[in-house]
This record gives sequence, C-alpha cells and structure tokens, in this order.
Amino acid sequence: MSNKEKILNIAVIAHVDAGKSTLVDAFLRQSDVFRDNEEVVDCIMDSNDLERERGITIYSKNCSVIHDGVKINIVDTPGHADFSSEVERIIRTVDTVILLVDASEGPMPQTRFVLSKALEIGLKPILLINKIDKKDQRAEEVVDEVYELFLELNANDEQLDFPILYGIAREGIVQYDLNTPSDSIEPLFKTILKHCDVYPDLDDDPVQMQVSALAYDEYIGRLGIGRIYKGVLKPGTQYIRCNQDGLEKKESISKIFVYKGLSRTDVKEAHSGDIVVIAGMPDISIGDTICDPEHIEPMEQIEIEEPTLSMNFHVNSSPFAGQSGKFVTSRNLKERLEKELEVNVGLRVEPTDSADCFKVSGRGELHISILIENMRREGYELAVSKPEVILHRDESGTKVEPIEEVVCLAPSEYQGTIINKLNLRKGVMQDMEEENGYVKITYLAPTRGLLGFRSEFINDTHGEGTLVRRISGYEPYKGEITQRMQGAMISTETGQAMTYALWNLQERGQLFISPQTEVYEGMIIGESAKNIDMDVNPLKNKKLTAIRSSGRDEAMLLTPPRIFSLEEALEWINDDELVEVTPDAIRIRKKGLTAQDRRNLYREKMAQNKD
Repeated sequence: MSNKEKILNIAVIAHVDAGKSTLVDAFLRQSDVFRDNEEVVDCIMDSNDLERERGITIYSKNCSVIHDGVKINIVDTPGHADFSSEVERIIRTVDTVILLVDASEGPMPQTRFVLSKALEIGLKPILLINKIDKKDQRAEEVVDEVYELFLELNANDEQLDFPILYGIAREGIVQYDLNTPSDSIEPLFKTILKHCDVYPDLDDDPVQMQVSALAYDEYIGRLGIGRIYKGVLKPGTQYIRCNQDGLEKKESISKIFVYKGLSRTDVKEAHSGDIVVIAGMPDISIGDTICDPEHIEPMEQIEIEEPTLSMNFHVNSSPFAGQSGKFVTSRNLKERLEKELEVNVGLRVEPTDSADCFKVSGRGELHISILIENMRREGYELAVSKPEVILHRDESGTKVEPIEEVVCLAPSEYQGTIINKLNLRKGVMQDMEEENGYVKITYLAPTRGLLGFRSEFINDTHGEGTLVRRISGYEPYKGEITQRMQGAMISTETGQAMTYALWNLQERGQLFISPQTEVYEGMIIGESAKNIDMDVNPLKNKKLTAIRSSGRDEAMLLTPPRIFSLEEALEWINDDELVEVTPDAIRIRKKGLTAQDRRNLYREKMAQNKD
C-alpha cells in the first residue's frame, strides 16, 4: 500500500430486492478478494443470521477493493424503509452512489427515498438497470421513469447527466448498453473511475473526521465509523471530540482500522478520504467530529428522522415465565435496551410509570421486531404491546399523524378487495395501472391504518401480491380506524391442550395451537369467528365410559393451526393483548389473565375515556 493511496468511496443504494448485496458480491469476486479455493456464499455482506433468513440487508456494511491502483470503499446499504436512518448517515461518507433499479419493477417508493438523500447532498449518481435477463424486462421504459424521478426530486443539470449501465448482478455482468454483451463488471469499474474524481489529497490539513455509524466490540468497546475529511489520523494521539451542541472533550484514539476486502485491518495511520473505524472513545456518538486540538471545527450535525411507532416492552409475567429464557428481569431488559441504543440511533427508549415496562420507539414495525427477534435469540424473555403510532402537533396545534405511500402489485382479480380494505383504513388512492393481468395500485394511507394490513394483503392475494410502504410525511389526524373485526378464544385453564377439545372448538374459529401444546389461563389459543371474545377450555377430554355406540367414533381431524411469525403476531393483537416472546415460543395473551382482571382493566379504560 502506497503512502498516498488514491481513495474513492461509493454506496450501492436501491429498493428492497433490487440486487444490492448481489452486486457487492460481484465487486468482491472480480477483485481477487477471495482465494481461488475459497468457498464463498451468496450475499456475503449479509452476515447477520436474521439478514440471511429474511433475505434483506438490515445494517450498512463496508468493504473495499483495489482497481487500477485506486482503493474503492464500498458501502452496502439497507433497502427497507424501516432502516432509512442507516442510509441517511452513510450516504454522507461517499463520493458517488450506484442507483440500482429493477428492469421490470422500475423505481419503487424506497428508490425515491434513497435517491432524494443522495441528491440533497450533491452526489452525482450512476444508474444501473439490473436484472435485464427477466422475461418482462422493460429497461428503456424504466430509464424514462428514472429521469422523471430525478426531475421530480429537483436534480440539477450535472446530476441529470448520469451514466446509464445495464447488468445482471447475479451473474457478475454489467454492460454499456443492451446490445453490447459483457462477461464482467469491468464497464462499471471504468464508469466509476471516469465519472467520479478520487478524493483530493488533504493529508497536510488539520485532522477532521465525522462519525456516521457506531459498532461495538466485546474486547475494545464502542467503535466509531466514519470518513476522514482532512488530515492524517494516528492511534495514541490526543484529539478533540466535539459537536454542534458545544461539546469539546480531549481524548485519544487507541486503535484505528481500515477496510481491506471484507476484513478490518489495524493500521498505524489513516489518510484523508478513507473510511475508518476508531476505538478508545467510550462515549463517542453519531455526528461527533474528531479534530486537531489547535483547529476545532465541528462538522454539521447529522439529522436522524423521528421514530414513527412505539411499543411497550414488559417483563414477562406469564405463568410460563423463566422456563426457557436466561434474562427475565427488568434490570436485564433495561441493560439490553441501553446497549442497543449505543449502536441503533433510530431507536428511542423511555421509562414508564412502571419499573417493569419500557416504551421503545422506532422507524417501523420491522425496525423494532428485528430488535425483539435478536433479544429472543440471545435468551431474553419479554412481553410486547400492540404497536402505537406516534402522533405530533404542528405549529398551529393541530394533531398530525404519519402518512405512508403504499404500492400494491397483485393479479387484477384481487383489485376490488385491496381497494376496499385500503378505503376502510382511511387510505386515498393516488394511481392505478393495469398491465399483463397485474394491477399496480398506489395509495396514501395513515400508518395507524396499515398496522396488520400486510398479513391481510398476503391472505387476500393468496401470496401472489407484493406490498411496498414508505413514510411520505405528516397529515392531520384521520379519525378512528376500525381494529381487528374478530374476537379471541381465551383459555380458561392451564395444562396440555387436548385433541377432543380443539376438535370441538375449531368450528367456532381458527386455532393457533395444536394438541399437546402447553397453555395457561388468559392465553389466546385462536381467533373467534364472531366479533366477541370467547372463554374456552382447551383441556377438556372425552369422557371414558364402558358403553360404546354401535357406530364407530368419528375420526378427529384437525385443521392445521395458524402459526404466527413475530411481525404477524404484533399486527394481529389488540390494545388489551400482549405478545409473549421467549427463546422457544411466541404466544399471544390477554393483559389480564383472569376474567376478573379483564373486567377490571375494561372498567379502568372506560373511566379514562370519560375523563
């Protein structure tokens, strides 16, 4: 590595499933990062277990490749709207972005969000139309749609003059146009180096580095990740950590790491333009600037968008508490949430009136449910309330709520059901297009109304529809929205569920449990067919007598139970219900476990509403 290495930072931005992680794989495979005999998995950057299982990127990650003597730092960003705070911060550390757009889908709502962030700070994107091998690809039309999107987002003339490439990221192919075949991503490398200048050599200037992401290492503590804008950073040297709020603290850096391929490498000095990881500052935070003590210049604060949803995390108080989890107390819960706050800047944690309950706010259902799923896998037990939308007041004192743009793509036969459901949820149609037997419906709807809509949508379209959402802004409060129409089947006993009891119950609704499942009083074992809660006994067994009828007993065939994922359970529950999350089970229960408890809670709620 030369002392004055040429450095260029790029981010890959796109909508969910457009192929970002697959393109980063191609960068790494075609830059000799791996040994010839090394076994390499797909989506190598999605290293987290949850990312692999769900097939989405949750956390921004860095790697680097060397091409034509230039070190290119590559940032793989999440495409899901719930993780937009990751994209907002990372995009400030790069010199250009590769905007990936699906050749048949075209620009989606999240494409608009990530592109607007890049254009706002003056970046000049490179457009890559991916998946041109699809049968229904319409690359030329998609390019026109992207031009329209740039114009809508007020791109300047330089930004509108973007290079256009076409590719199949899965096969590691990028070509200059649709008719010029290629066998590598070399056209993309050449376009990056031609389109974007390497970072200027500012090594002789006083040090200035801004932290844009955080990480944690068990051995060396909290880590700050960011770009060195000026100067040379060295471990063991004292610097001033400052911000726009007036903080000025003298601290030294114990270690500096840079990215080489996929690995972090310990270095003796890091130069201007590079993305580095620093250790040794235990209180370092997003937006902090590391400066030379003689030249204290805090950089502009990084703004993070406000949370839109909140849930209450309760200590698990069910009769089965502590059976499978290692961490079950309020102290365990508090420590884990505080640890999460160190690296998850889109999250808020506030105490409540109860010492056993914490209010956790985030950017969406997925944002918070990923945290719950991680905690569950680490051995935590907790109970979670129904997600609530965070309402605000505008300058005139009017109550406003978050509004989302919803894009539904489904077979045309389901369009009546989709429109009806979204109208009931106070949605307003913006656009509808029909093509090749599929309909694309765009709505603006309040976030409150969309809670629980995804699972309904999947059922209504028999799994053939795709649903995309993104926050589009705030509008005046839309009024009451109908909650779940069906009641719950609530167990009145504690023990093992019996086939005979479930067989008799299944005609009264849909079951969530199978025979021999352990249940407790107050646990919800199914969904009632009527709009009322039913107290049922799932432990009831057939009376054993010596007398048998002349005919055979009918075979007790049970309909398979409905098994909830964590997100589906959170969407299904009402205000008086909780999701109990343990390492080995997800259960749904009433807040009041006994019938008397539920009556008392109902009276309290009625009294509050009168006040």
